[in-house]
Amino acid sequence: MAQKPSIPKGTRDFGPSEMAARNYIFDTIKAVFKTYGFSQIETPAMENLSTLLGKYGEEGDKLLFRILNSGDAFAGLDMSGEMDSKKLSLKVCEKGLRYDLTVPFARSDRGHGVPPSGHSRLHQD
Repeated sequence: MAQKPSIPKGTRDFGPSEMAARNYIFDTIKAVFKTYGFSQIETPAMENLSTLLGKYGEEGDKLLFRILNSGDAFAGLDMSGEMDSKKLSLKVCEKGLRYDLTVPFARSDRGHGVPPSGHSRLHQD
């Protein structure tokens, strides 16, 4: 018998009735934020590792999920010498998944010329 497709541990699907309730809540929150002058932004779920590394400290760097480079990430890599996992990941991964909005929020503001104070932003995830 074929195995049923599954989703990763710790995740879940939301059906139509659950999405209707979630959307109602999110729409209400967004409306309140807009009432108080917040504007909405959206940032990618992944960032360049160079943007993420070092921003959360050494412990935070260990929590980052790295994304292998597209194609053959290991092509041209000299595997004959001894290489620790940290050095290897820097050679085969250029992107990583953000796990909070601190760094992407700051990167987005700086990239779009938003002044460091006096602004109001809403980011829904």
